[in-house]
Amino acid sequence: MSEELQRFIQEHVATVEPLAKAANLAYWNFTTTGKKEYEEEVTRLHVALRKVYADRAGFERLNSLMDAQPVNDPMLARQATLLRNAFVGNQMDDKTIEELTRREITIESIFNAFRAELLGKKVTENELKEILRESDDQDLRRQAWEASKQIGAQVADLLIDLVEFRNDIAHNIGFENYYRMRITLQELDESELFAMFDELDALVSPVYRDYKADLDAQLAQRFGLEQADLRPWHYSDPFFQEAPAADPAVRKFLADAYADQDIEAVTRRFYHAIGLDVDDVLARSDLYEREGKQQHAYCMHVDRKGDVRILANIKPNDKWMATMLHECGHAVYDKYLDVNLPYILREPAHILSTEAIAMLMGRLETDPDWLTMYAGVPFEEAQSLADQLWEQLRGQLLIMARWVPVMSYFERALYENPHQDLNTLWWDVEERFQMVPRPEGRNAPDWAAKIHLGTAPVYYHNYLMGELVASQLRYYIEAHVLGRNGDAGHRFVTDPAVGRFLTERVFHPGGVRHWQDALEFATGERLRPGYFVDQARG
Repeated sequence: MSEELQRFIQEHVATVEPLAKAANLAYWNFTTTGKKEYEEEVTRLHVALRKVYADRAGFERLNSLMDAQPVNDPMLARQATLLRNAFVGNQMDDKTIEELTRREITIESIFNAFRAELLGKKVTENELKEILRESDDQDLRRQAWEASKQIGAQVADLLIDLVEFRNDIAHNIGFENYYRMRITLQELDESELFAMFDELDALVSPVYRDYKADLDAQLAQRFGLEQADLRPWHYSDPFFQEAPAADPAVRKFLADAYADQDIEAVTRRFYHAIGLDVDDVLARSDLYEREGKQQHAYCMHVDRKGDVRILANIKPNDKWMATMLHECGHAVYDKYLDVNLPYILREPAHILSTEAIAMLMGRLETDPDWLTMYAGVPFEEAQSLADQLWEQLRGQLLIMARWVPVMSYFERALYENPHQDLNTLWWDVEERFQMVPRPEGRNAPDWAAKIHLGTAPVYYHNYLMGELVASQLRYYIEAHVLGRNGDAGHRFVTDPAVGRFLTERVFHPGGVRHWQDALEFATGERLRPGYFVDQARG
């Protein structure tokens, strides 16, 4: 039976591997150009891929081979488990596959082409975020924030229809709703996941309240307001998912540190220093703004053979420095996978595992040692602001601990009942976790402006899980790889031992183990949120 199972998997891979590569290349062309021809190609190839996994006879054959007797080879058993999960989520007829894919690509196409309108002209997402970071003109800030939500009105109805459609698919497969299906197929338990989020809420909420009170005091002083009068546009990001540099000294320091930097070159230097070469990744990437191009950022492993590339829209600022460190974290995970692994296992242990590396690296843009080594900031200047920079990072951890639950609790409720008052629900959840008051009289689908709901459904929880793992990895590396002493922080950003450890214990093993087992293999422990909580508490 094991030999038959191995043959089944080999035949499956022979079919799916070229299709997946072609679909990834089409998606790359689609998101870098926005051209209709690539949109149609992406749709066609995604339909073809889904139909492979929808094959009922193939699914039944896989189940019979797995159930006939225990699979003693762990590598083979892991491939079979991952493959069965992929089959389960795609058990639908051809017409449903074609309609689902068309709806998803339509929404993504709208996001790719959309440019908000502000003061009578089209503006990019970068321009809106720059206003929210830098401008003291409160009316302009409000208009920029409202402009960032304009896309919501264009896609809200399409999103609700898509949620209903996805739910119908999940019902037919045997799940209560699509959210529960996707969580289950990601090898997570919904009740355990939200119990962990509730526990984090209890542990972090008091610290966050103190942080938010200090932040609001600084913002109120900056804008000449009472704290009670602060609104969403007084923060530095359209969704308050990034920590504002409210301290004027820190804000100026970070602006000056990155204003004239070649972000791409700085990223390359850092990764080289810790023993992770990204030259080939950056050479294949598309890193700068262009009309019709998607305005966000992502990393793609095109073929599971080393063709790794990044889409970005770099500007010389701290936000894009953090983003490039983050995306290259994904990239090195993919690049340094063991090429001899079977195709199905030649990927990260889990979505949250690759997010952990991205989070681990993205945090460094406010690290004093990193700023001195790679941004050229004088040592004395960086050290004089070390405490404030640490508070900036701690603020980002706290904000992630509150922002991700906004998305996760909202999205779960969205799939439980897509016909409830979603506009009100969005602000109910925002006020509960982020403690940002809703604008008076506003009744708009602000939730729909978040691209992930349409294009990366049931994904967002992995960002916070990734943060938890990142904190555990950072602790382990400093304590057991570098030796916990006075220079461990400096060595973390300069020592090739960091890259060697990550390659050998995290990247190279790929998807051989369940994500909890993979984390234990790397750090000696399964997930322990306490490392993150300790950092967030300071």
